[in-house]
Amino acid sequence: MFYEMNSHPDIEFRQVRYGYAGGGEALRGISFAVERGTKVALLGPNGAGKSTLLLHTNGLLLASAGEVLVAGLPVESKSLAQVRRRVGMVFQNPDDQLFMPTVEEDVAFGPMNMGLPTDEVESRVAAAMRAVGAEGLRKRSPMQLSGGQKRAVALATVLSMQPDILVLDEPTSNLDGRTRRSLIDTMASLSATCLIATHDLGMARALCDRAIVLDEGRIVADGVCCDITDNMEILSFLGY
Repeated sequence: MFYEMNSHPDIEFRQVRYGYAGGGEALRGISFAVERGTKVALLGPNGAGKSTLLLHTNGLLLASAGEVLVAGLPVESKSLAQVRRRVGMVFQNPDDQLFMPTVEEDVAFGPMNMGLPTDEVESRVAAAMRAVGAEGLRKRSPMQLSGGQKRAVALATVLSMQPDILVLDEPTSNLDGRTRRSLIDTMASLSATCLIATHDLGMARALCDRAIVLDEGRIVADGVCCDITDNMEILSFLGY
């Protein structure tokens, strides 16, 4: 049974540490909370721990120490099915998510594996593809799509499962201007809580209420997104 969503932050990290085998710690005592409906940018240089942090939100990685909670539910082995119904993850490389013969089969895969009836699956597929402007791609092979089309379809595969929380890793990376703008508009229209790792400060300013800055596995800044991204010291640290 799910925890009551309104009584807890959608995402909460409590002194989370994570170390890869044979290496140092990638996360070093991370603590923050994201309230329902908030869009948060996760900023930092390469190797800061952003992707590692994202992978903890749906249990693809489990904390070495500390605790991660989703809507009050601890992220641990016995809760992974519940957590993953709440948290939809869009990976940096869309090829990691697209593996079916056609786009519509990829977008239908999640709802079908949730055991939904055929008419509900079809309704969700249509709505998700409409949301990302991919209605014309239904019968195409994912292998035949452009990079921007693949990113849009990867997002649709997650939207079709109607998660409460979206976690996205560099969603605008290598997109042309029009596709980038379309993707930002799509994400802005969503009511889901969003945690977005990105180097795209323009997207962060346009979309996010808040920004968290990581460096070497630690939070070094956390505040209003526009304040963070207008701070010259932080911009210099981020390489802008």
